[in-house]
Amino acid sequence: MYSSFPQKPSALRVHDGIQRSCAIGLGAILLFVTGAAQADDFIVYSPHVLATQSEIELRGYGYGDPRADFNGGQAAELSVSHAFTDWWKPELYLTRYQREPGGAGQLLGYEFENTFQLTQPGESWADFGFLAAYEHQVVTGKPDAVEFGPLVEKTVGRFTHRVNLIWEKQVGTGANGAYMFRYSYSGTYAVSAALRPGIEAYGRPGDRAYQAGPIVAGEWHVPGTTSNLEYRFGVVLGINAAAPRRTWLARVEYEFF
Repeated sequence: MYSSFPQKPSALRVHDGIQRSCAIGLGAILLFVTGAAQADDFIVYSPHVLATQSEIELRGYGYGDPRADFNGGQAAELSVSHAFTDWWKPELYLTRYQREPGGAGQLLGYEFENTFQLTQPGESWADFGFLAAYEHQVVTGKPDAVEFGPLVEKTVGRFTHRVNLIWEKQVGTGANGAYMFRYSYSGTYAVSAALRPGIEAYGRPGDRAYQAGPIVAGEWHVPGTTSNLEYRFGVVLGINAAAPRRTWLARVEYEFF
C-alpha cells in the first residue's frame, strides 16, 4: 500500500512510536534465534498503515523449473484487512492454497497477521514497522506457526527501498522448536503512481536459496470513488542451484474506505 499524501510528524506521535518500538523490540529480542527457512513467502511488506482503509488481496506464486524438487510448485492466498488506527492493521487470510512439487494441491489453513507502523514518514532516516502473525494449519501433521520481524522502508526522490527480516517458529503439537529466517528486498522507481518498475530479492539462508529478479507494480485510482487498485507482477530467478530457476509472482489488491 502506497500512501498518496505524506503525514506530518508530531512530538506525541514520536513518543508513542518509541514506546511501541521498545515493547515490540523487546519481545523480538527474547525470541531471536536464527534457523533454516521452511517455506517461501514472496512478498515485501510495507510498514505503512493508513487509518480506516480496508483491503482485499489475492496473491500467489508458481515455480518455472522442471527439476523434481520444484516442478509444479505453486501457492495462492486470499486475505481481507482493515486499519483500525493509524498504526495497527490486522489482516485475516481466509484461504491459503499450496501445491507441493509432484503433489496435489491442498488448503493449508488460516492466518491472522498484524502490521504495526512504528514511525511516521520522515520522522527518522527510514520508516519502521513490525509484522506479527499466527498461522493455523488444517493439514494433518503440520504444526501451527508464528512469524515476526521488522519492516523498513526508505524513499529517496522517486526511488523506494523496502527490507523485511522475518523469523518463523512452529508451535503446538509436532513443533520442531527451530526458528526459521528469511529476508526480502524491494527496490522500485516511480515513473508514475501506476507504474513502478523495480527488482525484488529473497533469501533463505537455512536452505541456502537465493533469488532476485524484475517486477512491475503500481496503483490506479478508481474514478469517482475513494478506492484504489494495486498490482504487482514479476519473476525472480534462482541465483544458486538450491533455489527454483524461475518463480513467477502475482498480486492484486483492492483498497477502499
